[in-house]
Amino acid sequence: MKLKIKDISYVIPVYNEEKRLKFLLREILVFRKKNKNIDSEFILVNDGSIDKSYQILNNTTKYYKFIKLINLQKNFGKGYALRKGVLRAKKNYIVTIDADLSVKFNQILLWFNKYKINTKNTVYFASRNHKSSNVKFKFYRKFIGIILSFFVYIFVDKKIKDTQCGFKLYSNKIGKKIFKELNINGFSHDIEVIFLLKKLNKKIHELPVKWTHRNNSKVNLITEPFKFIMNILLLKIKYF
Repeated sequence: MKLKIKDISYVIPVYNEEKRLKFLLREILVFRKKNKNIDSEFILVNDGSIDKSYQILNNTTKYYKFIKLINLQKNFGKGYALRKGVLRAKKNYIVTIDADLSVKFNQILLWFNKYKINTKNTVYFASRNHKSSNVKFKFYRKFIGIILSFFVYIFVDKKIKDTQCGFKLYSNKIGKKIFKELNINGFSHDIEVIFLLKKLNKKIHELPVKWTHRNNSKVNLITEPFKFIMNILLLKIKYF
């Protein structure tokens, strides 16, 4: 089947990823080499890392023009880092993706080859709860996900099964509109993305994904779920 995508901006937030950056950067180079017909750029946003992440990224981006680096002097949060990256993106399609590569870069190509992707009025969310997804979870992550999904079902949207998977596809136009208005800087920014899409009368469509758990997550599984629930309630009040 003929590939339907010609260019992509991948936006990748990075926070204290020193141990995983070698893998991430190698995967970027492999993807570029295998897909020379796609004009891709990789925007890595260093979100105030206190390990050697910035030094590693800075040394690498000197040699590859398609790898762009945005360096934030302090840690603001995933939502803020993504906003900075999305607003810098130049390609027609914008994909947000986590630095641990629990979802690989080529997932977007699989989507375009298998589904009728139309980003004019639709944003595509990878869903680990889709019946066709291939997912390798840790039990405690699955349990927390079920609890958070319950609050999303009650207060946000009864149709969306997975808001927190980091892999999402936007058109450049919609992506910039959404992230320009985004106020939530942290882990629960995805919920505000949903409210903003509703505000703009844009659709959300969930697609299956191959997702693999990676160790060394930077999400605090004790404090972040409480912040997540509180932000849902605050956003519900704000947008309705």
